Amino acid sequence: MTELIAVAVITVLAVISPGADFAMVIRNSYLYGRTTGLMAAAGVAAGVLVHVTYTMLGVGLLIASSTALFTAIKLVGAAYLVYIGLRTFFARGDLDVDLDSKPQLTRFGALRTGFLTNALNPKTTLFVVSTFTQVVGPGTSVWQQAGYGLFMSAAHFGWFALVALFFSNSRLRTSMLKWQKALNRGIGSVLVGLGVTLGLAR
Repeated sequence: MTELIAVAVITVLAVISPGADFAMVIRNSYLYGRTTGLMAAAGVAAGVLVHVTYTMLGVGLLIASSTALFTAIKLVGAAYLVYIGLRTFFARGDLDVDLDSKPQLTRFGALRTGFLTNALNPKTTLFVVSTFTQVVGPGTSVWQQAGYGLFMSAAHFGWFALVALFFSNSRLRTSMLKWQKALNRGIGSVLVGLGVTLGLAR
């Protein structure tokens, strides 16, 4: 049960923390409308599964080959959570999104852009790897790990679908941006606390 709560909390906080995927979905939703934004959100969610797949394989091999190495990587993962928590906490309030140019973008193009944004995103790589190393152990079944991965992907789609809905509407977009700085402070504080707690846990 503790593992499930940890995965849920870390995933939700990491997903709503603004990054390249957030800026890309905002831009597509703002310029091309709701449907294009939703396709980009679906691409982001699919990109997460790439990281989940190789992380599941890698974590399994680490546990089987070296418990000490796995423990070391677990501590590095906890330190990374503290790091991104501090960066999020001190992030400036405004988000820089290029809204000047408007080249043509098909729905498939939006899906592809979302997929590549997260499949090639180092932040997503580190998020998935650090989360898995905190909650996966020798007794964690493959099906349970797959469940964690599917939840991460679904959480990404749910959040970025909301972003697409908000940023395709001018009034909602203004309201969301207004609270961004406070959101960053809250996310950062909780991530730092989680990183410290998981790093000290045995």
